[in-house]
Amino acid sequence: MKRFLPSLAALAALFLMTTTPSSAAGANAAGANASGQTETAILGGGCFWCIEAVYEHVPGVKSVVSGYAGGHVTNPTYEQVCTGTTGHAEVAKITFDPAVLSFEKLLEVFFDAHDPTTLNRQGADEGAQYRSVIFYQNEAQQRAAARAKITAQAQWDDPIVTEIVPLKEFYAAENYHQDYFKNHPNQGYCSFVIKPKVKKLQDKGVISKERTVK
Repeated sequence: MKRFLPSLAALAALFLMTTTPSSAAGANAAGANASGQTETAILGGGCFWCIEAVYEHVPGVKSVVSGYAGGHVTNPTYEQVCTGTTGHAEVAKITFDPAVLSFEKLLEVFFDAHDPTTLNRQGADEGAQYRSVIFYQNEAQQRAAARAKITAQAQWDDPIVTEIVPLKEFYAAENYHQDYFKNHPNQGYCSFVIKPKVKKLQDKGVISKERTVK
């Protein structure tokens, strides 16, 4: 029987050679899929130009799209939303890599980036479209938002009025609103409102000194 042992060993070696690379390829493919996964957050905290500019400086954020959510009109225009009659809030849809940036950390930035205690207003921007709101997309986001709101309250004397509501529909804003701060850094609102806000958050170490969204 000993004469068969080399043949059996050779067969075993051949089996390993033909199966191992395939298994490794499968593992690599699984890893690529896992690392490529993204999640989205829909947040409103005043003018969407501000929220967009802030999150474009947060490592782990892949893209930011300004838009509208929370209203009763299908595919509203900016002019309609500005009337305050559609029920929409100006929001940002933030796509992020959860392996780099957690939803919880993303919400920490959110509560640092605006005043969540002023009802339907941020600075001189007044109206329900400028309300502080988190639109959750699942129960995990709802729970995380509730915890983040409680945690953030310790930083404010006045009660936080941020709404936490389910997302029904997100509508992207018109093209000229996208990357607004990047494209119009010297425009009046950008110079006097957005630029100081971004710098303040950068100085505090809340966001990156460099724009991280390409």
